[in-house]
Amino acid sequence: MQNESKKDWADETDCTPDGLIGITAETATETAAFPNSIMGSFVAKLRRFLEDLSIKRRRILLLGLDAVGKTTILYHLRLQECVRTIPTIGFNVETFTYKAIEFTAWDIGVHEKARALWRHYYPNTDAIVFVVDSNDRDRMEEATGELHRMMANEADLRDAKLLVYANKQDLPHAMPCAEMVDAMRLHAFTSSKRKWTIQPCTAVTGEGLFEGLEWLRLTLE
Repeated sequence: MQNESKKDWADETDCTPDGLIGITAETATETAAFPNSIMGSFVAKLRRFLEDLSIKRRRILLLGLDAVGKTTILYHLRLQECVRTIPTIGFNVETFTYKAIEFTAWDIGVHEKARALWRHYYPNTDAIVFVVDSNDRDRMEEATGELHRMMANEADLRDAKLLVYANKQDLPHAMPCAEMVDAMRLHAFTSSKRKWTIQPCTAVTGEGLFEGLEWLRLTLE
């Protein structure tokens, strides 16, 4: 009778060969898996670290006259959708990643006082994205003057690449890009050895925006 009682007690306590009591097979499996979970977490963190190293960070300024579509372009590049916007007072700044390049884009307000402050944003700028309303022929000369004045007089922009978005190409009286190159005297930048291009686009639909961004990516690599 006494021996049977001892046997029952041994079965209930689930003794293990090494003398540990209460370690079930399930618990042992979880314990063995613990180092694997640590290793998995380490590998994931290492992968993210290496991805961060491979990402190139570039700073771009989004400039142009008022009501040309700068903010619409910014949020279409950021969110890949059209967002209802209001005129920018001050600035908007957004960061987005496109093909291993992290762009920090500054959309600067363009009222008269804000234009005087543009130069404070120039240091460490890798590229200027200048947006023009291709349908507004009356202000083409004003846009041209702002662009050339900025690019010619600022030492901080000496090496900055230039992407001109010819926006609102969907409108019936939009100026073709070939005509805009002449009207805006963009060939002057070729003689100064500045890398530039003009990209037709329609901000509200996104057409042409990523083609311009792809040129920027390849140029900045």
